[in-house]
Formats: sequence, structure tokens, C-alpha cells
Amino acid sequence: MTVDEAIQLQLRMAHLVEPAAPEGFAPKIAAGLDVAYEPGSDRLVATAVCVDIATLNIVDSAFHEDIADFPYVPGLFSFRELPALLPALAKLKIKPDVLVCDGQGLAHPRRFGLACHIGVETGLPSIGVGKQALGQYEPPGPTRGDWKPLVDNGETVGRALRAQDDVKPVFVSIGHKIDLDTATGLVLELSPRYRLPETTRAADHLGREVLAGRVGVQDVRD
Repeated sequence: MTVDEAIQLQLRMAHLVEPAAPEGFAPKIAAGLDVAYEPGSDRLVATAVCVDIATLNIVDSAFHEDIADFPYVPGLFSFRELPALLPALAKLKIKPDVLVCDGQGLAHPRRFGLACHIGVETGLPSIGVGKQALGQYEPPGPTRGDWKPLVDNGETVGRALRAQDDVKPVFVSIGHKIDLDTATGLVLELSPRYRLPETTRAADHLGREVLAGRVGVQDVRD
């Protein structure tokens, strides 16, 4: 797929995003998704780590190694990472109730970031939690839970959320089948001690361990 074809696909699929949680939505298992890259190469490791939302214990994890075959283009990361993230998700033994992506959802130039793309592809509720903002925002208050709207071209696309007192905010946007209030509450629930959710931290750690050769498929299965 060319860059132009990828952009057109995003524009066609953006209307498929559902900005509301399913009736009775009460997630118990959240899966953190992340992609780690080997420095100086296109080798990557996509990871999916399931966390019990109530206890924050890791209950399942999987990874998929691959070679990226789509160029590194801002706004099109899902085309580089989705082909490896979907197999990683498929290897999980436990089906998650919600996906937490290390990246953007609706906070995207075409309102179809990675969290939207993987949510629509899988049919699962999904959230984007970015470390960088796409859009403008006023700094939220200094206290955990404070937030301000994240705005792009006059449209609210997410929130700048203070996950911990006096630390830089994270940027929460909906991916699919979830509303912004619910997404914000879940991110806070998954971030009791650090800026980033435990789902993201666990997925990032697993990817680094696989790239370093300290974790193999059998280790994850055990």
C-alpha cells in the first residue's frame, strides 16, 4: 500500500469509529499494546499484555516479531505497526475487554489513529494514550485527575490528563466503542503510581526484553 492509499483508507474508515461504550460496559481485563524497534533496523516486536484492572496483576501476555514493511510516516503509524500487533493479540489466551494503545486515537489529523484503527479492526473498545500532544491544550491543574481539553482545528479530540501530581500530562483520546469520560477514568485506574498506565509499562518492558534476547516464546507461555 502506498502512502496516498493509506491516507485514503483512513479517511474511508474514520466514520466507522463508535464514540460510545457498549451498554453495560464494565471491563475487567485491559490489554496494553506496544511496538519496540531494534535500533538501526526495521525489526520490531509487537507486544500485548493483559492486566487485571482491579489488581493490576499481569494475567496474560504475547508477542510477535516481524519486519516493518511500511515507511515511517507521521500519521500513518498504524500501517507500520498493525500488521504485527494483530498477530500478537491473536496469541493471547485471554480475550481483553479493552485495548490501551501507546499512541493516538481520535487525536489524529484524519481522526483515525492507531487506537481507532485497531479498535475498528478487532471490534474491541480501545483507548489511545499518547506521550505527545496532537493539538492545542491549556496545562491541566497540578493534581492527579486534573485535565483540559485537547483541541485540533476547533474540535475536541481528547484530553491532556494529569495522571500523577506535578508530572507531565498524558494525552487520552478515544479509539473505538468508548467515550472520553470512560477512557479517562480507565487511564487513571490503570495509572496508580506512574505517569503511564501499567498496561503500557508492561507491554513496553516485554518488548525490550524480547529484543534483548532475555524472553522467548516459551517464557511467555510458561
